[in-house]
Amino acid sequence: MKLFDVVSASNNTGAVRAFQPVLPAVEFDADLITRLSRSGPRYTSYPTADRFTESFGYRDFLHAVADLRTRASAKPLSLYLHIPFCDTVCYYCACNKIVTKNREKAATYLAYLKREIEMQGRLFAGMNDVEQLHFGGGTPTYLSDEQMGELMDHLRRCFRFAPDEAGEYSIEIDPRTVSVERVHSLRRQGFNRLSLGVQDFDADVQKAVNRIQPEAETVAIIDAARAAGFRSVSIDLIYGLPKQTPDTMRATLDKVIAADPDRIAVYHYAHMPHLFKPQRRILDGDMPDSDTKLRMLQICIEKLTGAGYVYIGMDHFAKPTDDLAVAQLQGRLHRNFQGYSTHADTDLVSCGVSAISAVGATYSQNVKTLDAYYDALDRNELPVARGIRLSMDDALRRSLIQKLMCQFELSIAAIEQAFPIVFSKYFERELGELARLERDGLVNLGPDWISVTMKGRLLIRNVCMVFDRYLAMRGTEPRHSRTV
Repeated sequence: MKLFDVVSASNNTGAVRAFQPVLPAVEFDADLITRLSRSGPRYTSYPTADRFTESFGYRDFLHAVADLRTRASAKPLSLYLHIPFCDTVCYYCACNKIVTKNREKAATYLAYLKREIEMQGRLFAGMNDVEQLHFGGGTPTYLSDEQMGELMDHLRRCFRFAPDEAGEYSIEIDPRTVSVERVHSLRRQGFNRLSLGVQDFDADVQKAVNRIQPEAETVAIIDAARAAGFRSVSIDLIYGLPKQTPDTMRATLDKVIAADPDRIAVYHYAHMPHLFKPQRRILDGDMPDSDTKLRMLQICIEKLTGAGYVYIGMDHFAKPTDDLAVAQLQGRLHRNFQGYSTHADTDLVSCGVSAISAVGATYSQNVKTLDAYYDALDRNELPVARGIRLSMDDALRRSLIQKLMCQFELSIAAIEQAFPIVFSKYFERELGELARLERDGLVNLGPDWISVTMKGRLLIRNVCMVFDRYLAMRGTEPRHSRTV
């Protein structure tokens, strides 16, 4: 069996050669997916955000930070900033956003966001070394170039950032909101990774979701990012949108592959108009049926892996030389509220409305409205609305789910060394459920390892749900998208 290929990657200093393992391709089993797909969490955290409670508040977050100071050595930080504003509404969107053309609202929000950043900077004084930064939204580039520069300068005054070559500093952009010059400015401001929302290049699909975005406009921004020296460019796509067909999906994928991004995320559109008002503008008659959506997913997998991208997990693909693929091979891949990450050993501090932090053995989420956000900061309090402190059982199950989501396997002996349990006894019920999944071909169970098969990787959420104690306690599934 062929185990390694020699691959070439180019950087600013010339060609680099590296050995890249040749892995079996993920297996697409339409019948199995149809039978087993169900509503379930995406596990950007465990416990999931729907388990957070209002009994956890601002002072609990302060205690969590105080606990960090008792460690022998503090971990580096990951920062997330939420910019909720958008110029226009995309009908498919389920994000926490504010659609407005009134730029004064952003100016007011920015003033309060800086206040929260300053409070967090003082709170983490002496242990505020940042290795990762991510701007999400909304549309972060809703902020003007001047506002973004001021915000980045403010962040540097409040936190210590790792050098550009060591840190991962990313921003989500809407290509319709930036120019080539703005892309170069973002690089000068300190960002070194760019994520572009594309969703689909087909004109009819774009019209159906109210997001008109010419291909040439998007490609120009990607070219500008390369010229500006961004280390990585990522593209987001969605399958299952109105007016999409297998043929339009192929055409979009061909254009994306030609654009040569480093990472590609292909998300499943979850149509829940009863929960998200903008989705009510999508006509039911324009929606592809389940079989068509499944066929589109298969096309995405076949074309992207055929083009040389590695299936990372869930809905993410990356070039073999990309940091995500390398981190997965080295066992360093992590999953948090921004998706897959190469920085596993960090505490996540998040600022802005609805933002979620993961500090020590806690999760905490900010208030979701501007008024509540401003009121809390006017009281000189961090705007924490709810959260949870992890029990030993939570931490154990979080560790298991992380390993399965990121590495598709876990060592039973390693878990028993890290936690005071006998795996076979503690997870007797779960092992019984996994045995059923093994009969379906999703996992392989051994005395020392649990491994997810190549056909099970697309249903990894199903595998992880076995270990979700909260789902078992409730007995019914919460409102989540389908696992595939």
